[in-house]
Amino acid sequence: QVQLVEYGGGLVQAGGSLRLSCTLSGRTFSTYVMAWFRQAPGKEREFVAGITRSLSNIISTGYTDSVRGRFAISRDNAKNTLYLRMNSLKPEDTAVYYCTLDSKGDHWSTSSANYDYWGQGTQVTVSS
Repeated sequence: QVQLVEYGGGLVQAGGSLRLSCTLSGRTFSTYVMAWFRQAPGKEREFVAGITRSLSNIISTGYTDSVRGRFAISRDNAKNTLYLRMNSLKPEDTAVYYCTLDSKGDHWSTSSANYDYWGQGTQVTVSS
């Protein structure tokens, strides 16, 4: 059974930092494309960052424009864990953050339809 569990959300002031973690169980972590999405109240779920699988030790990452330069996605295959380091947080980053995996593709996608499994989400709230 595939299970994704996110950790690390919380309340932070604008300009602060948080690190989200997502642990995968039930599958071999290194073989999957992984990504973070977020959903703010009243808005659609949107792509935040993606990272390719690391079978060849060549890893590609991508970010939505609004977080590029502030957020960093990474993976630790030994720990079956995906991370999202978030710096210089803004009130508009407030959302529920979800980790997800694509069991078929070999490159991250900005479309949520391409991903097969999702975590339960973790709330990030940035106060002004």
